[in-house]
Amino acid sequence: MTPRPESSGPFPEQPADRRRTDPPTPARKKPAAAAEKPAAKKSAARKTPAKKTAAAANSATAAKATVQKAAAKKAARKPIGKTQAAGKPPAGASAGGRARQAARTAPVPEEAVRPAPPEAEIAVSPALDAGDRERLLHGTHHAPHSVLGAHPAPGGVAFRAFRPYARAVSVVSGGMTVALHDDGDGFFSGLLPLREVPAYRLRVAYEGTELETEDAYRFLPTLGELDLHLVGEGRHEQLWTVLGAHPMTHQGVSGTRFSVWAPNALGVRVAGSFNFWDGTGFPMRSLGSSGVWELFVPGMGEGELYKFEITRPDGSKTLRADPMARRTEVPPATSSIVTSSRYEWGDGEWLERRAEVPAHRAPFSVYEVHLPSWRPGLTYRQLAEQLPAYVKDLGFTHVELMPVAEHPFGGSWGYQVTGFYAPTARLGTPDDFRYLVDALHRAGIGVIMDWVPAHFPRDEWALAEFDGRPLYEHSDPLRAAHPDWGTLEFDFGRREVRNFLVANALYWCEEFHIDGLRVDAVASMLYLDYSREPGQWTPNEHGGRENLDAVAFLQEMNATVYRRVPGVVTIAEESTAWDGVTRATHHRGPSGFGGLGFGLKWNMGWMHDSLEYMSHEPVHRRYHHGEMTFSMVYAYSENYVLPISHDEVVHGKRSLVSKMPGDWWRQRADLRAYLGFMWAHPGKQLLFMGQEFAQGAEWSEAHGPDWWLLDPHYGAEADHRGVRDLVRDLNTVYRATPALWQYDTEPAGFRWVTGDAADDNVLAFLRYDADGSPLLAVSHFAPVVRHDYRIGVPDDVPAWHEALNTDAARYGGGDVTNPDPVKPEPQGWHGLPASVRLTLPPQATVWLRPA
Repeated sequence: MTPRPESSGPFPEQPADRRRTDPPTPARKKPAAAAEKPAAKKSAARKTPAKKTAAAANSATAAKATVQKAAAKKAARKPIGKTQAAGKPPAGASAGGRARQAARTAPVPEEAVRPAPPEAEIAVSPALDAGDRERLLHGTHHAPHSVLGAHPAPGGVAFRAFRPYARAVSVVSGGMTVALHDDGDGFFSGLLPLREVPAYRLRVAYEGTELETEDAYRFLPTLGELDLHLVGEGRHEQLWTVLGAHPMTHQGVSGTRFSVWAPNALGVRVAGSFNFWDGTGFPMRSLGSSGVWELFVPGMGEGELYKFEITRPDGSKTLRADPMARRTEVPPATSSIVTSSRYEWGDGEWLERRAEVPAHRAPFSVYEVHLPSWRPGLTYRQLAEQLPAYVKDLGFTHVELMPVAEHPFGGSWGYQVTGFYAPTARLGTPDDFRYLVDALHRAGIGVIMDWVPAHFPRDEWALAEFDGRPLYEHSDPLRAAHPDWGTLEFDFGRREVRNFLVANALYWCEEFHIDGLRVDAVASMLYLDYSREPGQWTPNEHGGRENLDAVAFLQEMNATVYRRVPGVVTIAEESTAWDGVTRATHHRGPSGFGGLGFGLKWNMGWMHDSLEYMSHEPVHRRYHHGEMTFSMVYAYSENYVLPISHDEVVHGKRSLVSKMPGDWWRQRADLRAYLGFMWAHPGKQLLFMGQEFAQGAEWSEAHGPDWWLLDPHYGAEADHRGVRDLVRDLNTVYRATPALWQYDTEPAGFRWVTGDAADDNVLAFLRYDADGSPLLAVSHFAPVVRHDYRIGVPDDVPAWHEALNTDAARYGGGDVTNPDPVKPEPQGWHGLPASVRLTLPPQATVWLRPA
């Protein structure tokens, strides 16, 4: 750096023995951004009125004489001279003039008047060199804290500030206010004759205003070595606590820490509502080889909008939402919002109890909900007043929420996520969502959330090529592009990406008390050739089509979630015959892979087969009987959920009741019989909203369920209410009957009575609980009444009574029932030692329990 000439800079008080005595270098014309141009040359080049110049010279001379005298006697311990109070410049002075006048008249602390040690006698210019200026101006500086702020320097302490658009910047420390020299392009600098860096603030003057603030570049990093090590290893299980925006107190100062992973960036800056979306003056520092950039912005709190301005490897810039943002603007706006939670939970009893029995051995009946359309227009808090009461009344044990993570396009139903750590702002704040979960727990209802780690959309403000190169997506375009949805697949082989997703799973469970994660599109993750033609995919290292990276990720996610959050269940939407989806990760199967470690798996085969059977006219069902019995061939290969989900009632597939053939009466009868069969079949149940009251139209996210069908003034209201009453009773009997859920995943809990009565359209089986107590389920899918139909039963039950009959009048049926206890006869039937004769209603399911 070029030393300052004797008369340069904002510190005319500096002792003579600490200043160079060389004559000033003549000013030369250089570009304003050139850092080698000393502030003195710029000052000399400006036109200054003669009277001001003379006054400044007189002030400098007086201050110089006083300091020299104090230094010689080594006894002076008071401010220099009696001067006008700082901040009270002469009337009519300009902003720059006022700041300079304040510097010339400010009292100087005693440290400033002590002689510097011999090795620091030659002072240097505090102005930035050309390279640092250029990198800061263009957003490519990796270490702005190393050049901005206050740093010991030969001759004292160098202060540097980068404040674009400021007219003047002063250092305020104790009783001293000293103006920094305007170096141009928003850079300000000065050299204070101090032995160590003091506590200080900056006073920044803009056109028409002045503010005093902490200097963001005086703070140490907010992230420790352990955090950065774990981030680099891809093992930070609470990643959301170190990345993103966090209001905090750092070194005794309140503010917000910003941190983001962008290893390919040439530079990163924070832009937001607090700096009018110009991040020029807020460059972040790179924290070693971690790829993490960090900046603590003092004085900033909750509610501020922000994004990261990233300089790509090619020098271009992109403005990106925070991948770790915990709150966002309401779409279509895309900014992230600084937030923190103050929510006080009231579900401690629920959390303590939920781990007592694993999900596959407990009652588990799920109501699937799309929150934005369940009651359109309701917020999270308004939903909390209605949804728990409705679900509790119907007897479901859990709700499953279609994705609540932020997504730009409502028509995606949340399955194309851009804000993986933020509940959608469409319905309220993150704490509002916590309130809803809490309300469901206090009503005794578990909360499962759809989670989408398979892919993400290509929006240019989100994750796609986040820092200018493939980062979250795979670097191979064939591996990155999802062929079905126009999205990008995550690079599961990159440890930081796996960390991002594993921590995200934990985030929802730990921060929002979510009880289960239903993982979407698992099959698309497991297979390299998923929806790809030959030549469009590359085999794995063993020559196979399995995505080994995705397998490792799913195993890690499941193992970590079950270890950290007892009582939580993970559920795979997996549509193939992959071996060991719900097997423990450390147990290897015939394929050579360890299990994926899920708790439950959707039984897509049962869903497709059973709906195909029900779509046929009863007269043809005898030829499709195997579609209802085949599921029992593999029923215990995994821990299954029987799903009638949103996917089955949209896009031309028709609602559940509309899939049934025949007139309205037969459609409803078939629907009731099917639900009775479903609730008795081994496995857990899931039913999508609107199907519980036989909605005739397909679901639409625009208007949600047709609640008007339950209006008492509607003529067919009783038909729809009857189906809903049946669902309530199915859940009530189900929860009270361990035989229907205790041994869902064990063959000991099931026995066929008759699985081959195809000509009669009859299916009958027994379910057992851990004590051997049975339930007899008989489904009859023909439109006729069958009297004295003989069914085999055990001989140790003295009598049976109907626990549920889907043809009951209160459900809208014909009320063909077995009202009296049915006693077994000693005549063996269906391979059992005794039998009962039943009246089978048309298109109905009957449950019988020991009387």
